[in-house]
Amino acid sequence: MTAENSAANPALSNLLHEERHFDPPASLAANANVTADAYQQASDDRLAFWEEQARRLSWSQPWDTVLEWDAPFAKWFNGGKLNVAYNCVDRHVEAGHGDQVAIHWEGEPGDTRTITYSDLLAEVSKAANALTELGVETGDRVMIYMPMIPEAAIAMLACARLGAPHSVVFGGFSADSLRNRIDDASAKVMITSDGGYRRGAPSALKPAVDEALEGTGVEKVLVVRRTGQDVPWTEGRDVWWHDVVDSQPAEHTPEFFDAEHPLFILYTSGTTAKPKGILHTTGGYLTQASYTHHAVFDLKPDTDVYWCTADIGWVTGHSYIVYGPLSNRSTQVMYEGTPDTPHKGRFWELIEKYKVSILYTAPTAIRSFMKWGDDLPAKFDLSTLRVLGSVGEPINPEAWMWYREHIGGGNCPVVDTWWQTETGAIMISPLPGVTSTKPGSAQVALPGIAADIVDDQGKPVPDGGGGYLVLTEPWPAMLRGIWGDPERYQDTYWSRFADEGYYFAGDGAKKDNDGDLWLLGRVDDVMNVSGHRISTTEVESALVSHPKVAEAAVVGATDPTTGQGIVAFVILRGADEGGDGEALVKELRNHVAKEIGPIAKPRQILLVPELPKTRSGKIMRRLLRDVAENRSMGDVTTLADPTVMNLISSGITSGKSED
Repeated sequence: MTAENSAANPALSNLLHEERHFDPPASLAANANVTADAYQQASDDRLAFWEEQARRLSWSQPWDTVLEWDAPFAKWFNGGKLNVAYNCVDRHVEAGHGDQVAIHWEGEPGDTRTITYSDLLAEVSKAANALTELGVETGDRVMIYMPMIPEAAIAMLACARLGAPHSVVFGGFSADSLRNRIDDASAKVMITSDGGYRRGAPSALKPAVDEALEGTGVEKVLVVRRTGQDVPWTEGRDVWWHDVVDSQPAEHTPEFFDAEHPLFILYTSGTTAKPKGILHTTGGYLTQASYTHHAVFDLKPDTDVYWCTADIGWVTGHSYIVYGPLSNRSTQVMYEGTPDTPHKGRFWELIEKYKVSILYTAPTAIRSFMKWGDDLPAKFDLSTLRVLGSVGEPINPEAWMWYREHIGGGNCPVVDTWWQTETGAIMISPLPGVTSTKPGSAQVALPGIAADIVDDQGKPVPDGGGGYLVLTEPWPAMLRGIWGDPERYQDTYWSRFADEGYYFAGDGAKKDNDGDLWLLGRVDDVMNVSGHRISTTEVESALVSHPKVAEAAVVGATDPTTGQGIVAFVILRGADEGGDGEALVKELRNHVAKEIGPIAKPRQILLVPELPKTRSGKIMRRLLRDVAENRSMGDVTTLADPTVMNLISSGITSGKSED
């Protein structure tokens, strides 16, 4: 569906009627961290509600104002001072919890580390001292490009301790993608590793870093030895973590920063090839990340073992592996590898081993587990689980029910959470001790969050209607802008419903007859593949950079496993129209993987003679989605040449994914 769809269009309203619902277990409801009273409290005085949540944190100086709102720019808890790393580590040790396990880390090969809060404080302090020695000062940007190892979280916390905004880049991105982010952030230091383990073998990261750094202003590269593989080395620039960090003092005095001090930049795909650097600041972000983790997962720090299976390179890893859980004194599991290595029961094995009680994962993973069979989780003891979470994309009711029955034993609340890189923290979700959950629905906005579904004119739709998801009031963890581009920030998020002053999330949604919310996915040209947002423009740019490609159009098509699969329509240059189509398709898929990263490799490439365009030259992706999903063709009257769709249908050479 596209942003051109009317709210009356069935694409924005189509939803099966769901009558199943599941009340919270009585014991959970009786002891829940957050009860139904929170909704009324937030409704009575939203700003006072958020002040109360901010007081869950330790501040060195109280704030002057709760919210300063000069639309669309917000300042939350302005004048207040705090240190994020102090809130995530030091204060727990000072309160006598130094011996509590912070991270149970499991490497893909089976090696393990147990890190207590005292250990974590020492490691973060040493890393902060090392970064200072390498020249990092408050305000300097630090890039982090790492596998899922404890040093990734330690590096983030060390940057936060110094007030040096970090920018974590997912370790699967290519050198070009990494360079674009380094340049945009004007990064001073890079933290990486020799590699990590992926699907049973060491996977190198350092060579991509070296390629990405050519011509950039990065002064130092701090490298963790994880795999022991040989890596290229630049003397004077590259330094080993074990040489520089391990020798540092284990004490470091944190500085306290203004609530609006930048905490991190996280790049996300936009509708142009240039990635968007989403800027999050300190006080409001930590307030909401901490509160929502406490509320949505009902975390009991003395008894629960929490596991978020996300990668640290995505916002879920920021908010619900590092900052939210550690601020709440969680004991959590961190796993380096994939769920099918060395066997397809690895996740369930780890839940049994560490007695995990709260699991937060993605619908893509759940659908893969379903394909692998019910008998796999049945072999393991999953009885310690009490809350299940879903994140990254809308979850279909069938996957929701399978998750509840086969992983949760038919008794665990499933909290389906909606939020974005831009929102910083969960916005819409059931509360496990309050909500009677419905399979597939994120249900209602959390206390203190104002969300609605509106039509093309910005008017709220009635129950049973579909439209566009908007946020109608500022929230603490909201992005403070796009790094270095305030105009793009306004145009991207605030122009669609400028008169109403609404933030447009870019998602279509529906209200059911009870007023509960159902997310229907993106309405723009950003695809959601396995929970990762990938711009059609980025993939098209990568395809056109191949010498045999004249033009390309990319759409996201529904995929039973990944949510959306990337389907590319490619016009070849004249001399290349013949030849081996299958070999060329394979070559093009690998080219995209090299240019952007394996996650962006198209599921299918269709070699076509022409593309459907309007008279103004705009490609009609709606019609290409019809082809990609084998639907009957939509309205072609706006095309410059209505016969082109017949040409496409009759002239397709198809190449499908083999992996």
